[in-house]
Amino acid sequence: MRFKNVVSVIAIGFLIGACDSGIKSLDPIFIGDYASGILVSNEGPFNNGTGTVSFIPNDLSSAENAIYKKVNNTDLGNVVQSIGFDENRAYVVANVSNTITVVDRSTFGKIAVISEGLNNPRYFLALDGKGYVTNWGDPNDVTDDFIAMINLMTNTVEGTIPVDFGPEEIISRQRTIYVAHQGGFGQNNKVSVIDGSTDEVSTTIEIGDVPKAMQLDAVGNLWVLSSGKPSFSGEETAGSLSKINTTTNEVESSIDFSVTEHPNHLGYDGTNLYYTLDGAVYSIATSATQLPTEKTFDGVGTYAMTVRDGRLYTTDAKDFASNGSLSIYDLSTKDEVKTFELGIIPGGIYFN
Repeated sequence: MRFKNVVSVIAIGFLIGACDSGIKSLDPIFIGDYASGILVSNEGPFNNGTGTVSFIPNDLSSAENAIYKKVNNTDLGNVVQSIGFDENRAYVVANVSNTITVVDRSTFGKIAVISEGLNNPRYFLALDGKGYVTNWGDPNDVTDDFIAMINLMTNTVEGTIPVDFGPEEIISRQRTIYVAHQGGFGQNNKVSVIDGSTDEVSTTIEIGDVPKAMQLDAVGNLWVLSSGKPSFSGEETAGSLSKINTTTNEVESSIDFSVTEHPNHLGYDGTNLYYTLDGAVYSIATSATQLPTEKTFDGVGTYAMTVRDGRLYTTDAKDFASNGSLSIYDLSTKDEVKTFELGIIPGGIYFN
């Protein structure tokens, strides 16, 4: 296990009493190499080799690639789909290998590998000491999809929740869990609502076709970006941006794109939502009733995208066989801050 910073904290206490006074010292607090910065999950070559994770410190001084391999001298597996977190740990989901690798999120030292009870896992959510993982099963089978429930003390799957076809991103508000159903290798148009107290689906919300991404806004509304059915499906449909009232779990409003427009990704900076479309990034206020006509950024990589603290983060998968990159832009000035070379197919951006 590697440590970069060691902070020694000495507490001096004076115990005032009839018989005793003295000085007390606390044990050192260790801060790992990867405690503060940006993590990027790199999918790796499909069905060949391994996915990796890259780290960039908050000072943006450099990028360190394949950090799990460096720390543990072993690979994560293929394909690294996503990373989820609880307070102290990160959960690296590899969907082809059917594993979730549990690491200390500060040091990236391996804690456990979960390999039983998963079938094409996609995304991880931690809620009240339990992990929830979306699983496609056979991506062409509409009947075998489920949420795996993981005991985070034992790192074992302790149960499943059957859900609709193609569960993808997963998010929670208070004790309610929302699952977007993209539809595996097909298409779906639903968001499942799961009661975190009972671990049962309480309702299913019909939404635009192929819901890809979700964000909660400052007042608790759930925004869902749907890409729409692609042209190769033979029944192309428009993408949409929908707002769900999380008190009633009903669609409150929806804005449609053109039939041939298929947006992807969804970020939120506390005021505006950001999405990608045809190699450009657009921003839209949560109060808007129409889609923007002006691009916020154009000609940037859009394989992954998010926003945070006044900056836009995007990745470029290049040719999907060589190393990709992460670029950071200032949202106010539109200037590029920095670009880093990462691993193969950088597909997820996270903040540690």
